[in-house]
Amino acid sequence: MIPELKKTSEQKMQKSLEALKADLGKVRTGRAHTGILDHVQVDYYGSPVPIPQVANVTLIDARTIGVQPWEKPMVAKVEKAIRDSDLGLNPSSQGELIRVPMPALTEERRRDLIKVIKHEGENAKVAIRNLRRDAISHLKDALKKKEIAEDEERKALDDMQRLTDRYVAEVDRALAEKEKDLMAI
Repeated sequence: MIPELKKTSEQKMQKSLEALKADLGKVRTGRAHTGILDHVQVDYYGSPVPIPQVANVTLIDARTIGVQPWEKPMVAKVEKAIRDSDLGLNPSSQGELIRVPMPALTEERRRDLIKVIKHEGENAKVAIRNLRRDAISHLKDALKKKEIAEDEERKALDDMQRLTDRYVAEVDRALAEKEKDLMAI
């Protein structure tokens, strides 16, 4: 029972770390990246839908994203959704193509992005700690039901803490790397 619990907890912690790295990859250092629009929701006939599900999202050049909605009436809605998002982007439409220029990274914008990635990192740490809490509650239940001995529980708790510490350190390492990348000019 304990080895399976450790294995599943480690797999879930690894998934949390991978999700963080994917989110950090979308925060770009002045260059355009189509993934930045993945979480922007647009009203599509009454239901909120991510932009990539209603339009082609491509790179026009290193600093400009092109969004071409599949239906002509969606152009204004997509443009409004991008403008209203908290990404600080100012799209402009040219016929059926919406051009989204990426703003140059000022010192202030870099600091804002660092706040964003630190928030993402904190969310990842909370997820990892929640996984630890769940594993600990399973261990305590198993001890109450006399499925495991007290010394086994103690050793498993120490192992879970070490596992948690290792993944929290990985999160910190990923954040430090991204922060260094953002501050490089």
